[in-house]
Parts: sequence; structure tokens; C-alpha cells
Amino acid sequence: MNNRSGKIQINIVDILQQHIFLAELSWDKGIIQAITPLAEEDKAYSYLIPGFIDAHVHIESSMLTPVEFSRLATRHGTVASVSDPHEIANVMGLEGMRFMLDNAEKTAFKIFFGAPSCVPATPFETAGAVLNAEHLEGLFKAGDVSYLSEVMNYPDVLNKEPKTLAKLALAQSYSCPIDGHAPGLSGSQVEQYAQAGISTDHECSTLAEAKAKLAAGMKILIREGSAARNFDTLHSLISLYPEQVMLCSDDKHPDDLQAGHINQLAARAIALGHSVFDVLRCACINPVLHYGLSVGQLKVGDAMDAVELAGLHELKPLKTWISGAVVAEKGKSHIVSTDTPACNQFNARKVSATDFLISAVDQVRVIKVFDGELLTEEWQTAASTEQGYLVPDTQRDILLLTVINRYQAKPPSIALIHGFGLQQGALVSTVAHDSHNIIAVAADIDSLCLAVNRIIDQQGGIAVAQQGKVDLLPLPIAGLMSDQDGDTVAARYTELDQAAKQLGSPLRAPFMTLSFMALLVIPELKLSDQGLFDGRSFQFTDLKV
Repeated sequence: MNNRSGKIQINIVDILQQHIFLAELSWDKGIIQAITPLAEEDKAYSYLIPGFIDAHVHIESSMLTPVEFSRLATRHGTVASVSDPHEIANVMGLEGMRFMLDNAEKTAFKIFFGAPSCVPATPFETAGAVLNAEHLEGLFKAGDVSYLSEVMNYPDVLNKEPKTLAKLALAQSYSCPIDGHAPGLSGSQVEQYAQAGISTDHECSTLAEAKAKLAAGMKILIREGSAARNFDTLHSLISLYPEQVMLCSDDKHPDDLQAGHINQLAARAIALGHSVFDVLRCACINPVLHYGLSVGQLKVGDAMDAVELAGLHELKPLKTWISGAVVAEKGKSHIVSTDTPACNQFNARKVSATDFLISAVDQVRVIKVFDGELLTEEWQTAASTEQGYLVPDTQRDILLLTVINRYQAKPPSIALIHGFGLQQGALVSTVAHDSHNIIAVAADIDSLCLAVNRIIDQQGGIAVAQQGKVDLLPLPIAGLMSDQDGDTVAARYTELDQAAKQLGSPLRAPFMTLSFMALLVIPELKLSDQGLFDGRSFQFTDLKV
């Protein structure tokens, strides 16, 4: 990394004091030594702010290693992330955690990992590992984690399930924050959830839900990822509750990360009329205060973690510093790519067309998908059949959805889904939250089998199949991440995303949406490798009505 000392004359943005002034700032060995005011704001100079922070992200969802994630994120002025590694932990347990920790040490980017609270996410799916409080204690004791990651199994919290309460107590014993995940929770249950020590939520899809959680003392993370996009609904909270709001991406695919990060979200908020100071407080300050992050805040004695901006509207980064070193400049990263050994766990059996034959019934439950939402709806409708079996119906956009156990040689589970819009072919992925079994949506069974079997041969990846051909992005690291550089992965993913849309999908991010169709903790209907699941009653249901 380059020189960690320097001096600059620049407009300093003091976010908490809501003051902008021209100053000379100097730093040595990565630490700010002096900030000498020279005059009031001078628009002839650029602006310096504390670096942006993604307050909640699963790095694995970018399909990039921590190093490659950081090479893209720092271009956009992001200096740190609050990162939940439960994706790889669900596949490989503590071995997966160690991979993330070791890889993160190879980048200057400041990654603050949480201890995954839900491995597996629920008892209604097959994951690759189990992490209990005893496993997590080693992570806290070693200082590898700084908070307890999102507690998704909120029924266990409300029902005071002892194993879940043990994890909450563990985090509290180390004075670490606890992240929440409780979509749609309301009334007295919100208060009960918050009183268990859970202090944040990033799953709000309505303003009323967010305000109820704020009233219970929780902080709200406004999420804008590749699939779940809640900014338009929730952005008014930035002005109403500037001290209780943070910004996050949660899950962001490589093409979107290549285009922008938290800076993009903050710029949108400023364009909508929110105060620059309120927006930057949410984007740069609140995560540091809430999680106790060791990230500089443009104070003497702090690390020089900062971003030079051309102006305070578009928030276009000119230069990003972390611990005094320039890590990105004018859209180019100075963080060096590293060789990454693959690690994985994969034992799926190949499929054939007969695996997907379901005897005809009159009425079926269909998973109804909405663009930009993780919530689904149950749609009961007449079944489409041929020769005594259920079949996809592209005219009504009722397609086949399947989840196949990647850890054991088991037959697939099958459901029907509406909203993907494929007129032919199939999409397949081993990114399937949160257990990351194989998930696929298909307009025809031949394409489905072809793509699934290619994915199994590759031990993980995402694929588009049509007319006897398969286009594939291998993901050799836990079936979640590529071992290639971020720009290469982003370009390859863009090609597959476009191929999916050419098959007819109207979704903004078809693969990201597909990955959440196995996330049982978000209602209404989802599919695990064990069957169709009703997230309202938290139990399995039948395809047949």
C-alpha cells in the first residue's frame, strides 16, 4: 500500500456540528495529526467526509471474496462494512468463517464481521453446518466478531427458545449489539423482540412497520440491494429520525456494486431534499456509533478514513483513504487482487426428467413474486396438466420451482411460481438463502435438468439454459463466490443477467430474486429442499389446495 502520511487543503464536512469549512488536514502513519481551519467553505475546493459504511451486507452475495468486494466498494468511497458471513457459515460452518476472516486480512478495507446467529436459518431446511452458542463463543472470545448477526428466527425469540436465548445472552455478555430480522412483525411482538436485546432491523417494507420498530427502541437500516429495495418507501425516516437510521445494501450483485454503493443511495436521498448532514450522518456516522466501529470520523487522533468528493450532491468520490493510504482514486482501486484457494461442500445427486413429474391435481398453491420485494404471496389457481402430470404454463407465467439438497443425495422438492416470466429455458443457482442448496426456476424440464446437472458438475455457480445450451458462471468458493477479480465477475454476471431477461423475465435482478425463494423466514410462501413452506404459520404446506 502507498504512503500513509500526507497533507491536504480541502473543505471539511463536520457532520455532527453541521458545519463546512476550509482547512488544512495532515496525517502521519495513518492517524490525523491536525485540522487547521483556514476559512469558511470555499467551493473552489473539493470536500472531505468520513468514509461511507455499509451497515449490513452479506459479502458473499456479491459473488466476490472480501478482497474483491473491497476493490469495488472503495471506488465508491466505502471504507468499511458491517458484514454478516452467515451465507458461507451455513455452507461450511466455522471453516467458512475462517475463510472470510483470513481473506479479509488481505485488504485494507475495514470489515467488521458478526457471529452468525442462525446456522441453520430454520429447522425446516438442510444446511451444511450447525453453529450453537458454544461455537460462537470462540469467535467472540478471539475478537473475530463484533456483534451478533441478524436473528432471523424471530418465532424462537418470541417463544423464548433456550438455544436462541443463549446466543443473545452470549452477545450481551461481551457488550456486543444484536442485529434483527423480523419482516412484518407488529404490535406487542415488536416490543417483545426489541426487549430481548435486538437493536436493529433492515426488513421493513412499510413506513408504519419501521415507525413501530423505532418506537420500540430499534434502529432502522434502510436497505437498497439488488433484489430488496425499500428506499423509496422508507427514505422519509432520514429527516424524521436522523440519529436512528443507517443505510445498507444487504445483498448486492457484482454488476450493481460495480456501478455504485452507499454513495449512490446517499445521493438519491440528497436529491429528494434531505439535509446533506442528516444523510451523511446515516451513511457515515451512525454505524460507527451503534456498532462501536474503529473507523475514523475526521477528528484529530482518528484514523484517516475519508473520501474526497467533487461536490455534495452527486457524491462522486475522487479519492478514498483508509488508515491514511489511498485505496482508490478516480474509479481505480489500489487494493491488490490475491490468489484465493477454493473451499466447498457439495454432494448433490444428478437429476432426470422423471424427478419432476407430479401427478395432476385440480387446484394448486403458487408462489407469487414481486419485483423489488422479498415478500411473496400465495396464489391459489387451477393447475395446468398434460398426460396426467402438472406442467409449467408460460401463458399464465406459472413456472416450475425446485430446490435440490446440495449436501445429501436426495430427490428435489418442487413448487410452482409466478412472476419470473420465462417463456423458455431455466435459471439455476447455488446461491439460495440461507442454506444454499441448488435452486432453479424453469419453463421446461429438459432445460432444467441440463442446467442443474452442469451446476453439479461444477460444484456450484449460476447458469442459464435454453435450447440445449448452458451458459455458466462457476462459483468454486462454497458455491457462493468466484475466485476471479471483481470486474471480470461483474461482466460475466451481466451477461447471464441479460440472458435471463432475454428468456422473458421482467425482474430487475432475476438471479437475486431467485436466491430468496428459499428464504423461509420471509412470508408468505417459500420452498426449501424439504418442501413448500408457509412463513405465516411457520410450517410446511401442500402444493395441492
